[in-house]
Amino acid sequence: MSWRLAIGAGACPGNSHPRVLAPADLISSFSILFNPVASWLSPGSSETWALSRMQSFVSVQPCSHFPLQNLPYGVFSTASEPTLRPGVAIGDFVLDLRAVKRAGLLSGPELGKHDGCFEQTSLNAFMALGPPAWREARSTLQRLLGAGEGALRDSPALRSAALVPMADATMHLPAAIGDYTDFYASREHATNVGVMFRGQANALQPNWLHLPVGYHGRASSIVVSGTNVHRPWGQVQPPAQPGAPAAAAPAPALQPSAALDYELEMGCFIGLGNALGQPIPAASAADHIFGYVLVNDWSARDIQRWEYVPLGPFNGKNFATSISPWVVTPAALEPFAVPAPAQADPLPLPYLRQLDGERTNYDVQLEVSIVPEGQGRASDSGGASGTRQARGGVPQPTLATRSNMRTMYWTLPQMIAHHSAGGCNLRPGDLLATGTLSSAGPLGAGCLLEATWNGTRPLRLADGGERTYLQDGDTVVLTGYCQGDGHRVGFGECRGKVLPALPPQ
Repeated sequence: MSWRLAIGAGACPGNSHPRVLAPADLISSFSILFNPVASWLSPGSSETWALSRMQSFVSVQPCSHFPLQNLPYGVFSTASEPTLRPGVAIGDFVLDLRAVKRAGLLSGPELGKHDGCFEQTSLNAFMALGPPAWREARSTLQRLLGAGEGALRDSPALRSAALVPMADATMHLPAAIGDYTDFYASREHATNVGVMFRGQANALQPNWLHLPVGYHGRASSIVVSGTNVHRPWGQVQPPAQPGAPAAAAPAPALQPSAALDYELEMGCFIGLGNALGQPIPAASAADHIFGYVLVNDWSARDIQRWEYVPLGPFNGKNFATSISPWVVTPAALEPFAVPAPAQADPLPLPYLRQLDGERTNYDVQLEVSIVPEGQGRASDSGGASGTRQARGGVPQPTLATRSNMRTMYWTLPQMIAHHSAGGCNLRPGDLLATGTLSSAGPLGAGCLLEATWNGTRPLRLADGGERTYLQDGDTVVLTGYCQGDGHRVGFGECRGKVLPALPPQ
């Protein structure tokens, strides 16, 4: 196990000679990171500069999603210790927070009163502590993992117990998710779908620019990245024969979905909740966000199309939703805050308005790739048939979507304010998702429904095959990160493989 501090382009895969910090570089970095009145504690360019120079004694490559500037939270287990417990990602390792707590290193004025939260099998208790405890935990962990702190670095026994190789860790859902709400916050996505089904003149529904549209999803079927997803059964109305009168529409049938889709989304976990009947103002809603994850809201379009009138999605959505295992905190994302799209025509109602400078999204670069299983026959349809053999028998990923969170029209604080406007109580561990995040550009479609324009323009795969919708054996991989100066703050992957529909019972 190497604890050499490596930075620079040479530390990325493909170069066996990473640059090691010189002592002068270390001294300069330490004076910034550990000076209690350092300039990085105040917002501005000096903070961004100092953050870019923060270094850990754990070797972290610049292309890693998990440098010292990130430190996302998750829940993991290992074969040698199957008990679920909280951890933090650093490079290619998981820092076991239970082990760190038991060593007496998480005992500040806030955490010392609530250190039992790191003995739990979920993050809910920690989420419920609120911003002061979250800030204390982050500053303590950055200090412990920093290159200038010896409490962890210089203790071989503690390092061995607390730093677990990611390859040895099994990730689990980070929270016990009590409720799940999915929104429809991307103007690009809403416009594309509206044009597709209602025409350009009626693309957006009359309410869309006035409120963040949402629906209540199913928390019980949220799964962590790496969980396979079976093609769902559902009631589907077959397409009418060309020229047939409307009264002759075919009768619906129960069958496996032939139009299975992914949806590229992001989600936020609620930390502090609110009392029943007490709305959360938009101005303070950000204080209720513990952190963010990638979300794949798997969608069966043919089931959804038949069932959604008049109450919205049901079986077309509730069979599975995948999330990434690492929860990235607002503090880690703050250097990448950018202005959200303007809301001037019309202005939202006062309870949804945010002041200039507060109405922000994050510059998160998002991608979706489809990896076919690589075996079976070629097909141009989106049903359960196989795919063309990949070259050399090796599945080739196809980049299907490239988007960004920065284009989202309704912000997460606005979604929280609207969700709670009638007095709905949000609780620690609740998940709110953004809805499909689409952007302008040739790869900006956040789902296959848009990318293939409802199946009329097949997506060409890298192996020569095509997709209108997902086929059995396809693996969908979501990734996202913010690019800093010499480092990335990322989310890792949200991955799931499509398995055949289970036989009827």
